[in-house]
Amino acid sequence: MSELARLETRRVGDIQLAALSGEVDLSNARPLLDTVAASTPDDTSLVVLDLSATTYLDSAGIAALFRLAERLRIRRQDLLLVVPPGSPIRAVLRLTNLDHVIQVDDALPDMPSDLPSDLPPAPSPDAEAPGAPGPA
Repeated sequence: MSELARLETRRVGDIQLAALSGEVDLSNARPLLDTVAASTPDDTSLVVLDLSATTYLDSAGIAALFRLAERLRIRRQDLLLVVPPGSPIRAVLRLTNLDHVIQVDDALPDMPSDLPSDLPPAPSPDAEAPGAPGPA
């Protein structure tokens, strides 16, 4: 089976970094972004979601990003999306006005290089579409 999306998370100081690569659609949007929220400790002030390697984002993914931002806001945590200008999903963020609700930057913010990552990568949730064909 082919994996649609991969999620990796780690903590640097009081910042939770999450990198989401691949395709985010109805089949995997909710579990992926629920994993981001669940893997974020309460004492984290900022969640940086790097979408630089995300190649597809449908309406379910957009809705899940809005929900994630609201969940974090309730916990007094900020969400920052990283989406390079040439990314295939950048136009989707603009068309849906998501970039007016959630801060979107072109690149990752500067991180303290002397801080160790103290969280192992989160296991990737089952991000495959139901009934997806196996490898050829």
